[in-house]
Amino acid sequence: MRRTLKYLACAAVTAAVVGTATVSYAVPAKAPHSTIAKARAATAAHPAAKKTAPTPRVVAPGEHVTAAPGFELWLTAEGKHWTTPSSPEPQFRSVVDGNIDRNTPGVSMQSEGTESRAYLSGLYYGGKGTASSVEVETADGTVRGKLIELPGKPGWGVWYATADVKPGSGSWDYVSQVTVHDTKGGIYAQLMR
Repeated sequence: MRRTLKYLACAAVTAAVVGTATVSYAVPAKAPHSTIAKARAATAAHPAAKKTAPTPRVVAPGEHVTAAPGFELWLTAEGKHWTTPSSPEPQFRSVVDGNIDRNTPGVSMQSEGTESRAYLSGLYYGGKGTASSVEVETADGTVRGKLIELPGKPGWGVWYATADVKPGSGSWDYVSQVTVHDTKGGIYAQLMR
């Protein structure tokens, strides 16, 4: 009996030191109440990790991000650069030419594609808090995209997504809304068309 309690106490201490989130324990039916309390305390001392909201992927200036074959994006201090399968020559959207106010929440959008696929991207800027996720409302339903930013706090970033286009639904008004959410679930910035 004492040997069992000794091993149980060693297992509880080892689990506490290692940082195990949960500990299984077996206590003999006639074990003293204090042994059971110690084993339960060791289990409660390490609650499961708190889940946090996603944040934008931080990329180095000029680092290419492949969203889909032929659809690449990269950021520089001057703005967003991208290519698509139908436009392999690099395109550019400036963040320093005065066309956007990084102090006011906003979202821009560029859309290119084929009869069956849309390549969607744009800037987001000026929101409060930390951007977390993007949802794009299309004629074919909601698409969830991704966010990228340069290191530090540039005050802007880029969202991107791809969408399968159903026959007959592709047109210039294919996207009706782009919403960038913050880490608290609120709206960081939004574009409504």
